[in-house]
Amino acid sequence: MRTRHLRDLEVSAIGFGCMGFSHGYGAVPERAESVRLIRHAFEIGCTHFDTAEGYGAGDNERLTGEALAPVREQLTIATKLRVVEATAENPIEKQVREHLHASLGRLGTDRVELYYQHRQTPGVPVELVAEAMSKLIEEGKILGWGLSQVDADLLRRAHAVTPVTAVQSEYSMMERMFERDVFPACKELGIGFVAFSPLASGFLSGKARPADKYEGDDVRRVITRFADENVRANQPLIQMLQEFAKRKNATPAQISLAWMLEKEPFIVPIPGSRTVERIEENFGAVEVELTREEMSALEEELAKIEIHGNRTDADIMKLYQSREERTRATGARD
Repeated sequence: MRTRHLRDLEVSAIGFGCMGFSHGYGAVPERAESVRLIRHAFEIGCTHFDTAEGYGAGDNERLTGEALAPVREQLTIATKLRVVEATAENPIEKQVREHLHASLGRLGTDRVELYYQHRQTPGVPVELVAEAMSKLIEEGKILGWGLSQVDADLLRRAHAVTPVTAVQSEYSMMERMFERDVFPACKELGIGFVAFSPLASGFLSGKARPADKYEGDDVRRVITRFADENVRANQPLIQMLQEFAKRKNATPAQISLAWMLEKEPFIVPIPGSRTVERIEENFGAVEVELTREEMSALEEELAKIEIHGNRTDADIMKLYQSREERTRATGARD
């Protein structure tokens, strides 16, 4: 596996998103199988694993820590926290420390290499979070820090206080809004860009069909690109990828990831997969080399294609709000 740098952190060119083993995509594998799959990702070269305190209410951190314990010193772990508006009794630094302490306990480790603020909290200046992160870096409890789904202005404000290691945001052929402002800021400031949903929640694999149904907490229930009419409308993109993949003896997913790796050297995608076949397919994208001419051809075709539907935090929240309403109505616990 080739490596890249997120500022000072050297990681595998493709990382691994562990969220789906706890929630977000319907029924999850048995725990032993999840552990086996995470370890398999390491065995074939992955050294960067991403989790968060909010994935499965902490269970994903416990699972990730358990799976990686035998090889902990050979890889980087990234996790995330959310803070609330500060009070005299609960200042930001206290919150950050308490959340990190809890995450370290669940992960079974004494530090994390990369610690993100999961989303910007209204009313909480990012400078306060940056100051807290600086102290944790000095103490060796984290090696670097980052932000998620932020614009270039906020990224620059944070970086001016404590150099940012990476920004983690959605990026794929179907979501390119950060190319305009955030990519130039990352390039200028030496910040890595970690791309979540690099396959657009699996859409770019080419396997989504209009009649597909998603159950439980599967986020595809509320991501509008998976609405029947949008699945149909987005087929020109899938057809273009399939044709290109055939010429390169690759898969549409591999072409999507290879395109991303060629875009900028500071980009590290973190696809999530729950079968050996998909894990190996995704990591195999590092072997798919796109020439300058092929990249130009891809960009030219992408410019002709209109993308229908997207993924927003507001839509994702509808899924969990409906679950909470159902729980209150029935007295059941999910």
